[in-house]
Amino acid sequence: MALQEKLAKLPDRPGVYLFKDEAGRVLYVGKAVSLRKRVLSYFRRPAGGKVSRLIREAADLDWIIAGSEAEALLVESSLIKEKSPKYNVLLKDDKSYPYLKVTAEEEFPRLFIGRGRPEPGTKAIGPFTEAALLKQAFQAIRGVIPFRTCRTLPKRACLDFHLRLCPAPCEGRISREAYRQGLEQILLLAEGKKERVVDLLRDRMEEASRAQRYEEAARCRDQISGLAELTARPKRFAPTEALADCAGLLRLARVPRRIEAFDISNLFGREAVGACVTFLDGKPFKPGYKRFKIQTVAGIDDYAMMREVIRRHFQDLVEAKKGLPDLVVIDGGRGHLNAALEALAELSLELPALGIAKEFEEIFLPGQQEPLLLPPQSKVLQLIQRLRDEAHRFAIGYHRLLRGKRVLRSALDEIPGVGPRRRQDLLVRFGSVEAVRQAPVEELTQVRGVSQMLAERIHQKLRR
Repeated sequence: MALQEKLAKLPDRPGVYLFKDEAGRVLYVGKAVSLRKRVLSYFRRPAGGKVSRLIREAADLDWIIAGSEAEALLVESSLIKEKSPKYNVLLKDDKSYPYLKVTAEEEFPRLFIGRGRPEPGTKAIGPFTEAALLKQAFQAIRGVIPFRTCRTLPKRACLDFHLRLCPAPCEGRISREAYRQGLEQILLLAEGKKERVVDLLRDRMEEASRAQRYEEAARCRDQISGLAELTARPKRFAPTEALADCAGLLRLARVPRRIEAFDISNLFGREAVGACVTFLDGKPFKPGYKRFKIQTVAGIDDYAMMREVIRRHFQDLVEAKKGLPDLVVIDGGRGHLNAALEALAELSLELPALGIAKEFEEIFLPGQQEPLLLPPQSKVLQLIQRLRDEAHRFAIGYHRLLRGKRVLRSALDEIPGVGPRRRQDLLVRFGSVEAVRQAPVEELTQVRGVSQMLAERIHQKLRR
């Protein structure tokens, strides 16, 4: 097919284009948000220098459709490395360009974006032309196949695990073999080989299903579905569409403009907190965020904690005569939802509510025995997940703040030479234990009764 005929058939979609000479050699590889607009621009504007020479030599054109410009970036980088096109001089001196790097010698390798040549023990994929697009691709891939990014493995799972961005190898929640399998898939994705990853996952899903390992099969199924939707940059989320779908699917009386989501966070009942986040027209509404210290529940009882938070929050709204939400989202399954409904009933309130359970993303509705299962691409599910994840982030952040303060207070009490009087003097002088931790030794010695030796001991203990 002649070049002019191919130009007429260019799609208005993101992807990668390849100019070729008469012998079929690749002259140039580029990416575009719109293949049609980008490639035709070469022929519509006066060309000079390298572009002019490229157009004169170009006799053929090929293209690869991608989900977005960020996904096209991965394919572009892979093709430039493979084909070494004559006119892609941009990456010949690639020291300043970003790479996707892997700490290959660690038991559970860390993935991160860095510049410059790979360090010893580190494998690098790239370089890539644009750091911002690489970050978008990095986050999108991580949402489908979680991986570790921390510099050193912590002692317990961090927030990324709860947001399903990391499989928590620090707590042994994933085997070395399973983690390595996921890593291999990620590297293939980074090289633009999405179809190969889908084939591998499909084979693994069928094998797990035959062996009756149904949870593993379900994870593979969800990853395949996620990759089918993967654009390496999240698709533009349309809140109005999601809200309209939500009203229809959940049979609400009106489109839920104001939605409030609730979560509980504690560690074996300690530093127990609750959180409420508010979305208005599908977007976070920060003035509607609220956090609670659990006051009436001792020990581990998430249901009782949920009842307390719901009761306190809505009692405040009723007493202040403020507007009520159009929908209540509870982070948890049927038990958490029922606890919330009981608290609302105590206040004589009937509000549309649902619970979303993390493990299989099941949606529980009042009065329905079977949970609602929505496909990953469902706008309603994505909206509910956003609310749930934001409530969880807000709750666990507050919990960690309180836990950190308790640990620091405890550490200060355990320092030899710091009795009740000196502890009080330190807090009066600096205002908080965190401020004491941040203070240099010289400032600590200015507190009455704190010698140089004691100041160094305080500084070392709290920093550790």
